[in-house]
Amino acid sequence: MKKLGIVITDGVGFRNFVMSDFIAEATQQFDQVIIYSGLPISAYHSIPVSSRIVIKELSIFTEGKLTWIFRKWKELAHLKKHKTFYGMNDNLVSGYPKTNSLRSILIKIIYFFTHFIHSQKSILFVEKLQFLSLSKNIITKEYFKLLKEDEPSHVFFTHQRPPYLAPFLYAAIQSKIPVSTFIFSWDNLASKGRMLGTFDYFLVWSDLMKNELLYFYPNVKEENVKVVGTPQFEPYVMDKYKMEKQDFYSKFNLELNHKLICFSCADASIGANDPVVIRAIALALRENKIGIPCQLLVRTSPAEESFRFASIKAEFPEIIWNNPKWILTRENHVESWSQRIPSEEDIMDLRSILEYVDLNINMCSTMSLDFMLFDKPVINTVFGNPENGLYNDQRFLNYVHYKKVIDSQSVTVSKNTAELIAQINVALSNPKGRTTQRKVMINFQISKDLFGTSKRIVSTLSQFND
Repeated sequence: MKKLGIVITDGVGFRNFVMSDFIAEATQQFDQVIIYSGLPISAYHSIPVSSRIVIKELSIFTEGKLTWIFRKWKELAHLKKHKTFYGMNDNLVSGYPKTNSLRSILIKIIYFFTHFIHSQKSILFVEKLQFLSLSKNIITKEYFKLLKEDEPSHVFFTHQRPPYLAPFLYAAIQSKIPVSTFIFSWDNLASKGRMLGTFDYFLVWSDLMKNELLYFYPNVKEENVKVVGTPQFEPYVMDKYKMEKQDFYSKFNLELNHKLICFSCADASIGANDPVVIRAIALALRENKIGIPCQLLVRTSPAEESFRFASIKAEFPEIIWNNPKWILTRENHVESWSQRIPSEEDIMDLRSILEYVDLNINMCSTMSLDFMLFDKPVINTVFGNPENGLYNDQRFLNYVHYKKVIDSQSVTVSKNTAELIAQINVALSNPKGRTTQRKVMINFQISKDLFGTSKRIVSTLSQFND
């Protein structure tokens, strides 16, 4: 009996693997699908009750001190080993403690030792110690029991990084169950810390991501890495999320005879300059510095509420706002942002924005790819640097994953208001000017067609199970 265990950790994983066609496809190719969820069961009300789909809510794991030390050592050693990559080094620098609390001192000690000891062999050794430290944990024992009862023939992790999944991975490995993971995002390999553990198989977006994985994890066998595309964008080709243009314009009270500019926000941790850029765009529109009648729609980050934009809203009431309709499924969670899931309405809103706007502006976000999929011009704003007092977002231009975007010339980069206004005018007057570059970048980052993504992923998992 072919049983697929699917580990869904957060709202983005929920969007990618529940709100796409993935579950429907999985039930076609597996006898039973078991969802091991980091979200409450109540989040899955849209999944029809069936003996072939079982949903089990995972108990929340709290990391012990010893496990934390080994995990931190592993992650920092990985960053040290690859610190020639700008994003890795940037995370090393930004992560160095600025206080002298006991926890900070421990981290500083780990920084010191990993400066000298960060070989691949040492990283794998520390990972073994990390997993051994989990063996007596009560939650780990619970996971062992769960897997013994369910007997999945394969366990698929929809995210490779969350440390709180380590005991579940350990339990699966010790239970001799084959495990695979999906590389969650395009920046994870070249700028983030070590993944949570060692998997048997890997599913990646593109040939580029496959090559990165083999570089950063040399113990991985090439034949165990499969290029499948990503379900992140599959809703954009699903009929259920389609909204007609007239309905979209009516919903947001938009002017049909005006061009539509969308600014998509980051969260406050890296989007500190978002209010500055929004204000610059709004002022340019008020002062008629854009040669074509335009309207501005701002889509805030689903990871936060929109309180930080209150003064902008008051100053520029003409701005249209789209606050993503993500539902908080659980209060008082250690990572509350992970407990937000998107509504179907929000996916429809986002798809409509992508389809019907004339120009997107964002700060080096994955959203650049979303808009490129609809052949929309994209401007990346990076107004901050170490000299001008703004949050230094210009450093993101040096991150390996985004440097490829910049070098491709599929987007333009604005470092100040004057450049931004000039680029807005060019993009609106010649929207197809970078179409070729956008298509090349999409093919580079997403090596497979959006149509059939879920079926392709499930077929690959099924082959692992044969």
